[in-house]
Amino acid sequence: MKNTDKINVLILGSGGREHAIAWKISQSEILEKLFVAPGNYGTSTIATNIDIDLIDYKKIKNTIIENKIHLLVIGPELPLVNGLHDQLSNDNDIKDLIIIGPKKEGALLEGSKTFAKKFMKNYKIPTAKYKSFTINEASEAKNYLSTLNPPYVIKADGLAAGKGVFICKNIHEAQNAINSIFFESKFGESGKKIVIEEFLSGIELSVFILTDGHSYKILPVAKDYKRIGNGDTGLNTGGMGAVSPVTFANNFFLKKVEKKIIYPTLEGLKKENIEYKGFIFFGLISVDGDPFVIEYNARLGDPETQVIMPRINSDLLKLLYSMKSKSEFKQQTIDISKLRASTIILSSGGYPEKYEKGYIINGIDLINDSIVFHAGSKITKDGQIVTNGGRVLAITSLNDKHEEAIKIGYKNVKKIKFKDCYYRQDIGKDLIK
Repeated sequence: MKNTDKINVLILGSGGREHAIAWKISQSEILEKLFVAPGNYGTSTIATNIDIDLIDYKKIKNTIIENKIHLLVIGPELPLVNGLHDQLSNDNDIKDLIIIGPKKEGALLEGSKTFAKKFMKNYKIPTAKYKSFTINEASEAKNYLSTLNPPYVIKADGLAAGKGVFICKNIHEAQNAINSIFFESKFGESGKKIVIEEFLSGIELSVFILTDGHSYKILPVAKDYKRIGNGDTGLNTGGMGAVSPVTFANNFFLKKVEKKIIYPTLEGLKKENIEYKGFIFFGLISVDGDPFVIEYNARLGDPETQVIMPRINSDLLKLLYSMKSKSEFKQQTIDISKLRASTIILSSGGYPEKYEKGYIINGIDLINDSIVFHAGSKITKDGQIVTNGGRVLAITSLNDKHEEAIKIGYKNVKKIKFKDCYYRQDIGKDLIK
């Protein structure tokens, strides 16, 4: 391709994260055509949606060939953990495709908590002390609890859509959590092994990098809110809102993150001969001003993507496309806005457990000073936008002041109506001084 050529992009995924990535890429001056598969109503307004099951390799491959795709962004974790990047890279029918998202081995950072914890231990990356147990070691797992002080952190080893973590106040709750994962198959195959961790007390935050495995760019920092209820109560969800930046994550703190976490992570990947091209999401906790890793994700977070994309002033597609060359990517810089951003998730009543779909959404057209990112939505044959998932919309707002960004968000959230709509009322308010 010549430098003057424009490029065709395919984004895989259907959530708010993918809508936010598509929204940002759609603004690029080097974009020719943008496709999202399978996408949602929001992506259909800025790109061409293609109905693809993300485990249908043949259809993904044909879509890439037929639409002359130059760059592919793999949004969700499952295709990464299942090795989609490896399949595409080994396919002689597809040449010169730039794939954003790690191969299967790199995706193990997210796909297996045990792998990630061993990796951190080997490369002296600060994290909570832990032990792993298989389903055949349930009694040993329960005995291990007595060596820790409450609260107890119990995680399904595999993927669980952000919901595979239990924080238990007492040993009885912890034993029940172990039973639920192992013997009630709460997370299916993902729960055949668990990790029990020491509880770390502090403030959580999310740090994201884009890396080619050698150099890296730090994206805006965010804080998300995982629990369903106000005051961080109730069940874990995929995330009920987020803010960016995070007030305490100043340059001094981020230098610690780079030195103690980002740099040794990339060095560890190199030493393990793990090729990595894509995003790494560091789920961190600040304990008395020192960063510890809670988890790795091998892709961008949701809803953090909806709050960080509007703060990236640079052309994201140019940055992604530069990854075709190590030297070119290294030379790139990223310009981050000083504006504050908040995003508030509107979810279906009952989420993260049982909920209904198909309710008509009204009021989106009344919002003109926030960005509406769609997640669980679709358009019916008669033109109605309806709910189609647990997390339905993300309302993202920007302002010079943190408090104002939150106020604008909540003003606009109230304009949107659908049956059993639910949202937290305290997103970002804990960071207001």
